[in-house]
Amino acid sequence: MGAAASASSVVTTALHGDVLVVTIDNPPVNALGAAVRQGLLAAMQQAQADAAVAAVLLVGAGKAFIAGADIREFGKPPVPPALPEVCRAIEGSDKPVVAVLHGAALGGGLEVAMSAHYRLALPAATLGLPEVNLGLLPGSGGTQRAPRLMGVQAATAMMLSGQHLKAQAALQAGLVDKLVEGADAQAAGLAYVRELLAANSPVRRTRDLAIAEPQAALAWLEEQKAETAKKARGLFSPLKIIECVQAAVQLPFDEGLARERALFVECLDSPQRAGLIHAFFAEREVAKVPEAQAAQPRPVASVAVIGGGTMGAGIAVAALDAGLPVTMIERDAESIARGRANVEKVYNGLVAKGRMTEAAKAAVMARYTGSTNYADIAQVDLVIEAVFEDIEVKKAVFRELDRVCKPGAVLATNTSYLDIDAIAASTSRPQDVIGLHFFSPANIMKLLEIVVPAKVAADVVATAFELAKKLKKVPVRAGVCDGFIGNRILAVYKQAADYLMEDGASPYEIDAAVRGFGFAMGPCQVTDLAGGDIGWATRKRRAATRDPKARYVEIADRICERGWFGQKTGRGFYLYPEGARVGQPDPEVLAIVDAERAKKGITPRSFSADEIMRRYMAAMVNEGAKVVAEGIALRPLDVDVTFVAGYGFPRHRGGPMKWADMTGLPKVLADIQAFAKEDPLFWKPAPLLEQLVAEGRNFDSLNKAA
Repeated sequence: MGAAASASSVVTTALHGDVLVVTIDNPPVNALGAAVRQGLLAAMQQAQADAAVAAVLLVGAGKAFIAGADIREFGKPPVPPALPEVCRAIEGSDKPVVAVLHGAALGGGLEVAMSAHYRLALPAATLGLPEVNLGLLPGSGGTQRAPRLMGVQAATAMMLSGQHLKAQAALQAGLVDKLVEGADAQAAGLAYVRELLAANSPVRRTRDLAIAEPQAALAWLEEQKAETAKKARGLFSPLKIIECVQAAVQLPFDEGLARERALFVECLDSPQRAGLIHAFFAEREVAKVPEAQAAQPRPVASVAVIGGGTMGAGIAVAALDAGLPVTMIERDAESIARGRANVEKVYNGLVAKGRMTEAAKAAVMARYTGSTNYADIAQVDLVIEAVFEDIEVKKAVFRELDRVCKPGAVLATNTSYLDIDAIAASTSRPQDVIGLHFFSPANIMKLLEIVVPAKVAADVVATAFELAKKLKKVPVRAGVCDGFIGNRILAVYKQAADYLMEDGASPYEIDAAVRGFGFAMGPCQVTDLAGGDIGWATRKRRAATRDPKARYVEIADRICERGWFGQKTGRGFYLYPEGARVGQPDPEVLAIVDAERAKKGITPRSFSADEIMRRYMAAMVNEGAKVVAEGIALRPLDVDVTFVAGYGFPRHRGGPMKWADMTGLPKVLADIQAFAKEDPLFWKPAPLLEQLVAEGRNFDSLNKAA
């Protein structure tokens, strides 16, 4: 047995008896960079040429088989060989090729494995074709081979969801041939190859497998098309994936491959891919903040949550799901019973859906303690306050935490708007106070705004980012101002929507335009979902400081004055008969809108969906530029991640600042300048936007500079 490649190579070959073991060793995840593709192709040529080789075993070194393409190559000119050529060489071998999967086999990694003649999995294997998440489709035979191995429905569902299959599920689906216990991939693989050779198992090419019941498969794919078009909200690649699977059913294999490649290139050239790739990288970049690089996080082994309402319960569930013990504090026995019920409701829902057993629920709830006594949290490492959004109430809680919590405990507030510097000042330890702004429902929503007050210690910020990782949240660092990053910008584009409404667009036209852009809901639907009374309280709080010259639209206040707060009261902007979740337009709301227009002497004019979105987006981008210039957000990408992860901004557009770059900043600025002719106070161009346009630069140039 001798190694036939240099040790520095990312693909090495060694002969074990008559089996050529081909090892991919490209840390950290054996990504399919050019050197790996070249090495695999050379190894297959070597196996073909060497009479001493009876079979080939493909194995990944380290934790993964091959976890996909090398993302560092994205956007660069392709280096040969292309992956389809490598897959063709593996599948075309006239000696059996076995892939042994012991960790991640994702994207191109799974396409390599499907080109092998046999697949063996170890228990820790995860398999998937997640290209849809980047606006792509599997472009190296994945859409043609997966339906042949697992059937059309299972393969299509896997590619459309982008979700991973565990080893057992992959075995049941027919994606792997055998599952064996053990941790040593090479030893398990060699044993399997020996079995196959002893049984004279033939070369079994995936391309030669027939697709079962093609007519039924095509009928099902047609149904999927309609459903996917509805769900995809303008997303390009899901429908292309279905087209590829149709080609797999209808065309000979090589023609299907050619169709897949053509559609893959269409996806590559789509602006959606640029948006999705930006979102992908930006979500990794947001954690790179100066404090996390300057300090080590404090250990967090236990958490307390103050308040058991919807928000507190959601935060408690997020912490329990991360394996942490949680103590919840409420003011009396009745409130703590309600808080516990709010937590249990989430797990009862999972049990009812068959996604959790009663025993697993009991094990999680064993880590939950309810209490009315602050003394019970004297030893916890981190406290998250989630009580009523009133600064005096919150200060009282923090004075109590200051009294009972151990030195070095992190004290966090979940406020959405309030001044965290003022909350910190109510304690004797402002260095330990930070904002952790969760989004509702807190156990589901990905975004966590980490709000950094003036006096907080760097290691507390690092602890918050480490906690976000543990809770599987996407953290964004924000500075202190009214509304931080997200709600501050939201307030401005909601104003733009209010002005549109008063000027002639109905609430229902505005929502439809925003949904057409790719949001799941429009602003009036969001208000109804969150509760109109919340925004109303904020507007009343700000009334004293509002510029008397600024335009103020009272439509939402008129609706709230009638006690119509949205879904929870059965009507808001929309009507919700018998607890319906989807609202119906309300003629009485349109009458309120008309009355408000008449009161102000406004003659309504009509707006197209494009005109609505130009104003909506210009307001969002302009305020985003101010937030970046003031240092409330470190970089434009932090604004993008906030909106993609927390505000339903369509991921395929990358975020508001990326959208502005793709639209062209001169065009966005020209729109703002045109709108300023009607209302110069509201439509005041952000100096940063003017500067970037003058210098011929875009927002992304600031991401790179940071």
